[in-house]
Amino acid sequence: MNAHIIAIGDEILIGQTINSNAAFVGSRLTEIQVNVKKISVVGDEIGEILAEFSEVWSKNDLIVVTGGLGPTHDDVTREAIVKFFNCQLVRNEQVLNDIKERFKRFGRSTSKINEDQSLVPDIATVIRNQFGTAPGTFIERDGKIFVSLPGVPYEMENMVENFVVPKIKQKLGTSDSITKMLTILTTGIPESTLFEKLSPIEDVLPGAKVAFLPSAQGVRIRITVTAYNEEQANDKLLKHEQKIRGIVGRYVYGKGNEELGVVVGRLLKDRGLTISIAESCTGGLISNIITNYAGSSLYFDRALVAYSNASKVEILDVSEDLIQRVGAVSEEVAGEMAAAIRSISGTDIGLGVTGIMGPGGGTTEKPIGTVFIAIADSNNTVVKRFNYGDNRLLNKERAAQSALDMVRKLILGISLEN
Repeated sequence: MNAHIIAIGDEILIGQTINSNAAFVGSRLTEIQVNVKKISVVGDEIGEILAEFSEVWSKNDLIVVTGGLGPTHDDVTREAIVKFFNCQLVRNEQVLNDIKERFKRFGRSTSKINEDQSLVPDIATVIRNQFGTAPGTFIERDGKIFVSLPGVPYEMENMVENFVVPKIKQKLGTSDSITKMLTILTTGIPESTLFEKLSPIEDVLPGAKVAFLPSAQGVRIRITVTAYNEEQANDKLLKHEQKIRGIVGRYVYGKGNEELGVVVGRLLKDRGLTISIAESCTGGLISNIITNYAGSSLYFDRALVAYSNASKVEILDVSEDLIQRVGAVSEEVAGEMAAAIRSISGTDIGLGVTGIMGPGGGTTEKPIGTVFIAIADSNNTVVKRFNYGDNRLLNKERAAQSALDMVRKLILGISLEN
């Protein structure tokens, strides 16, 4: 089954909104053996939308459209669908009741513009919206499928998971082969180095399609295999994963959509360890990541954003003479920050981070992007120097990722040396 995904909205065309919906739909369709051929973006102009519908309908088995189903004048997707399929709008009482109940829960009354969202194409199967007012629609015609979904991500994702994917899987039935993917997550190693260590790919991972996907957080390795059945596919993926871990395992922190903050939190919880953090250049980002997850109070004790030199001296008791001698951005100061926050809080692990995020403040000896990260436990304090680029926000992300990865390695007994 070949598919085309269409995202509708001027906000996507002008770069105001990132097209995350297409990425989500594409990944879920691929997982169920649907071949996503293309993704396109169209603005809120009915003529352009109709032209796109006509262009892709003849070339694909499945069309998935997101966006343009809201109640305002620029939401014209529903009108375009009616014109394209030459059908009519009818009121769906179930959807109308959903809308009224939703407004009632928030203590509000519905207006005509809200109630009109219960008008749906008479040829469509309605996809109910558990989190919003715009329903989705599922249309089958000429052996093809046309799906329309709201643009609000969490509304769309719920419909895809609970209606679209099961429905399409049912339509696909059985196949004489199955394709499965596995994404292995790495951090702390450049894409080129990772590729070299796993080369030649054809010999290291025979029979697999491999892609390297770099980001500020690290490099994802996507492995795709085809087999006669799911058990055989899973066996192939497991063997490939084991091979990768055997070569670059110290850089692998997870699989699929796992986040490093979740992995570190799980390790801390499972080992009964606690952590405290003294952040300077990252401005609390590391602490924010750790506390994004429920249950973090079991292992996260406290954090201090000691941004100024005075705060490092007054609260963490870092030597003022030391700062004057070697600078606040230094191995020595990072080490004292980590040891001090651990001592103050009484946690098992203390983390200290200091650096130059940019765009100014760099020197020849310590250019922009220089960061020192220290980690202290009952045995000793280890400090590592990192050199990032000149993008302030990316530097903060990279420093936070590096700090969390040092915690991961410390807990697992992996050497902190490169």
